[in-house]
Order: sequence, then structure tokens, then C-alpha cells
Amino acid sequence: MEMNAHYTSFVAVGDSFTEGMSDGLPDGSYRGWADLLAARLAARSPGFRYANLAVRGKLIGQIVDEQCGPAAAMGADLVTLVGGLNDVLRPSCEVDRVCALLDRAAARLAGGGQLVLMRSPGRRGPVLERFRPRMEQLFARIDEVAERYGAVVVDLYGSRALGDPRLWADDRLHLNAEGHRRVAEAVWQALGLDAESDWDAPLPAAAPPGWGTRRAADLRFAREHLVPWVGRRLTGRSSGDGRPAKRPELLPYEG
Repeated sequence: MEMNAHYTSFVAVGDSFTEGMSDGLPDGSYRGWADLLAARLAARSPGFRYANLAVRGKLIGQIVDEQCGPAAAMGADLVTLVGGLNDVLRPSCEVDRVCALLDRAAARLAGGGQLVLMRSPGRRGPVLERFRPRMEQLFARIDEVAERYGAVVVDLYGSRALGDPRLWADDRLHLNAEGHRRVAEAVWQALGLDAESDWDAPLPAAAPPGWGTRRAADLRFAREHLVPWVGRRLTGRSSGDGRPAKRPELLPYEG
């Protein structure tokens, strides 16, 4: 599919990464790379419309069942799909099933506007190493799916800069504001639009934090993020239960 440099509508599908966690705004809501991309596209196209159906915690099967149908019906000329990472980060996961569901999601969304898929970024550390084989199996399938449906793939997983812990929030699962800004720039460039910055430029060198600082951060992470996450897993709950999409309708963009 030949890319269109002039987009008039955009719908984003996915989980917390696309919802915008943890690029927090003063009112407690989240912005994120999809909102940033929409703002830049809207500046080029009067009447630009945008919907963001992503909800934190969603598994790929839920994305297929709850988001893909409504997104396809909107008929946007740009669609982004990012999902499956919540599945592969669970203790038990059938990666082949996750890949098949991702293929089904792409099939539902392809055929209209330009479809964009992503290999999600990974924060350097023990969590990434533990789940790396699953992630790489999923990302290899993304390349196959993209070729089948004429999708653009944005390779964030291969980014050295986005692995830097300084671009991640305290929960160690989501990018911070600067991380989301870089993702928006990466998608922008993948669409063939003129670069405004080097999204993969490394951060300036800095001395690593001392032992005490690291231990305090580890304890805070465990108390505020890890324990609640484990609790949800044990009780079958999700952070997105009962939560509506942030922008459920394809409406004119207003920043």
C-alpha cells in the first residue's frame, strides 16, 4: 500500500501503551504518543478527526473483540494497532495463540486506511530478559502480518535509546513523557513525514545512581506497582476493568 502523506483521520487501537500511560497531565489524565501524533497531523489537515479506543490492561483477544470492529467501521485513513504485550508478560501464555489473534486483528483493520503496527519498546533489565523470547516470537509474527496486509512496522524494540530506564516511568512498564514523544516522532517518520528530531538519539551520559538510591527505588516500585499488579493477576482483575476508551468516537481533534 502506498502511503498517503496527507491524513485526515486517525484511529488508535490497543492497550495502556496507546492509551498514553504514563505521560501524565496536570488533571490526572494521560496524553501519550497517539495524542501527540494526532496533534501534529491535525496541524496539517483542517477538520482532522481522531479516535483512541485503547484501554489499559487489555489482552489481544479483548482488543479483537472490543476495539477492532468499531475501529474498522470508522473508516479512518490511518489506523495503529499495538497489542499482545500484556499477554506475553503473563506467567502463562500461548504465544502462538497471541500471534493468531494479532493476525485476526490486523485482518479486521486492513483494507481501508494505512495500517501501522509496532514492535513495542523494552526497558533494559531483568524483566526484559525473562520475557525476551516470547516478545521476539511475537515481533517476528508482526513482520509477517505487516507484509500480508501492507502495514508499516515501527521498530521500537530495536531502539537503543528507548531501552534507557530514564525514558520509563516509575512503574517500569510504561514510557514517560519523553519516551512517548520519541514514539510519536518514530511513527511520524515511518509515515514518510519530515523528521523534526532524531527519535533514537541516545540520552546524555550520566553517572549511575548509587546503591542506596537504587534500593530505595526498588522498594518504592515493589510497594506502589509490583504488589498491586500481582494482586490483580491473582484475582483475575485488570486495571482496565470497566474503563471506557479515552476517545471512543472519531471526532474533530481538539487539543
